Amino acid sequence: MKKLFVLLALLFIVSCGKDPDLIVKGQVKGLKKGTVYLEKENDSALVIVDSLVLNGASDFEFKRDLESPQAFYLRLDKNNSNEIESRIIFFADKGVTEINTTLKHFVSDAVITGSEQQKLFENYQKVINRYNDKKLDLIKENFEARMEKDSAKILLSEKALVNLVKSRYLYTVNFAVTNKDSELSPYLALSEIPDAQTKWLDTINNSLTPKVKASMYGKALDDYLVQRKSY
Repeated sequence: MKKLFVLLALLFIVSCGKDPDLIVKGQVKGLKKGTVYLEKENDSALVIVDSLVLNGASDFEFKRDLESPQAFYLRLDKNNSNEIESRIIFFADKGVTEINTTLKHFVSDAVITGSEQQKLFENYQKVINRYNDKKLDLIKENFEARMEKDSAKILLSEKALVNLVKSRYLYTVNFAVTNKDSELSPYLALSEIPDAQTKWLDTINNSLTPKVKASMYGKALDDYLVQRKSY
């Protein structure tokens, strides 16, 4: 019995001394007072996993255990402000992720230094942002064509929008398959193109390496496809 207590005490000491899997730290330049939240998705809803009240300081740090690479959100709630709460999304892996930004442009000024997964995510976002800009242009063209009652222009803009969406989906599929050894791939399938054709999602799922298939998002994608096929 004495040996058991000694063993349990040693395990407790080891667990207490364990370094966190993930450290998220950084600075919100210009912030004097407010609350920074670390959030993640859970069953299609955002939940708070940690928070830090800043008063007279602009630096923050969160420490978390991490089962596998995962998307997180950094949200700023400024005191005495009526502005819409903004979120910075990032893809974290074990180690340190540093996020430096400003109070004035919390999202657009964010500079994220982290894992290779985050770099990959940023490469994807750069292309997707171009798709989004093009979509806005086409929506504007469609609106103007309707105002002018120009049926030919309306049809052209609508066809262009359909083709753009298809191109965006195919780009995501190709990106995910090309990076089949990254947990980002099943995440993009679930977050960016969940309503895509089943065969496209199957293509991503079947390409994943065993390590990625066993990850949180890998399992989620597999479960999602089982549900889709049961309808």
